[in-house]
Amino acid sequence: MDGLNSFFEPLQGAWQAFEAFMLSEGSPGLFSYWVIIALMMAGFYIVIAHDNLVKKIVGLNVFQVSVFLFYITMAKVSGGSAPILAEGIEQYSNPLPHVLILTAIVVGVATTALGLALVVRIRNAYGTIEDDEIQAIEEGEDA
Repeated sequence: MDGLNSFFEPLQGAWQAFEAFMLSEGSPGLFSYWVIIALMMAGFYIVIAHDNLVKKIVGLNVFQVSVFLFYITMAKVSGGSAPILAEGIEQYSNPLPHVLILTAIVVGVATTALGLALVVRIRNAYGTIEDDEIQAIEEGEDA
């Protein structure tokens, strides 16, 4: 047990430093990170637990939204302003993460559309969108 504790000791120190930073004044706190983790796990569970291909795509979208929220949360600067030069503004927020998220949203919508189009083609070819039924049909054709 002592070997296990010594193995995780550096991680515990890093976690305590992170927690102290997140609980300090002007910090967004840990609530948004718990929401992100909950969305990630919900999306991952949907992908793993369901055999329906449309539900798998929905699960991937939920997971993707959690990643978007993570980037936006990390980009938030307390007291930061839009990067427009003006009198009296001393701290600016970096607009790059927000631009990257907008691009990722567009790519996500396109990927979802492609996935749904593939599901329609699979439905036309196999008559079902259930993963286990498709595998059974494939195994039946191989025999």
